[in-house]
Amino acid sequence: MANTKVKAVLFDLGDTVLNFGKVKTAELFRRGAERSYEFLKSAGQPVSGFRQYCYRNLISVRLHYFLSSATKRDFDSLELLRKIGIKAGYKLDDDQWQHLAWLWYEPLSERATVEPDIVETLNALKALGLKLGIVSNTFISRTSLEKHLEKFDILRFFSVHLYSYQFPFRKPDLRIFTAAAEKIAEPLKNIMFVGDRIDNDAKPAIKAGMQATLKKAHTNIGREIPQGIWEIDKLCELPGLIRSINAQSDSAEPADETAAVNTYTRSV
Repeated sequence: MANTKVKAVLFDLGDTVLNFGKVKTAELFRRGAERSYEFLKSAGQPVSGFRQYCYRNLISVRLHYFLSSATKRDFDSLELLRKIGIKAGYKLDDDQWQHLAWLWYEPLSERATVEPDIVETLNALKALGLKLGIVSNTFISRTSLEKHLEKFDILRFFSVHLYSYQFPFRKPDLRIFTAAAEKIAEPLKNIMFVGDRIDNDAKPAIKAGMQATLKKAHTNIGREIPQGIWEIDKLCELPGLIRSINAQSDSAEPADETAAVNTYTRSV
């Protein structure tokens, strides 16, 4: 793969583009419950007491999460909220349902950071003529995730967005990598997948026929990196890495670029 030109880059979302780190899910869930509950009250919806509202949603989300873990298929949180709400008698239009879903996600979004030079990095990748896309395992609705990306002014860089709840499979299933390649219209061998997980991102991307780059994150600290996977500390290293890979691919003497390429990887 070292001599194969990179024409497109697909990114995982959590702890790759958006950095969440370790989170306290119970605390974030309660904050989401409080914000969504206040919205429903202000919209004149027939909400029950807060405790009942919070636990009803918690039980439903946990049940669907356990089912998705068993079936390896993510659920759509927006549709789940709509189902719960309609049963409770809520009458909201599409924009209100989407806003309700955002209020549940908002506390988690407030924890997220991006690299300070993320816009410059994505601009540099686009300047290399690369197509960019996102492939994420998630049950968070597309509208919430893309609103979050817009807040950092980076949604505009990604022409392809694949979220696992939209499919009957998720990473590391190779079908989602193949679907992403078809969507971005490049051969698998010419696509680099960038993620923070060895199991869900790097290894299956390689198996699917892509090139793979692992970004340093709490999800992979202390773990042995398999052969054939590029390594970076930050996304800002990607333009240089890809320039080196593509220069090696174009060069009649690939060895001239070997030292530069190897600064980004253990081995290829």
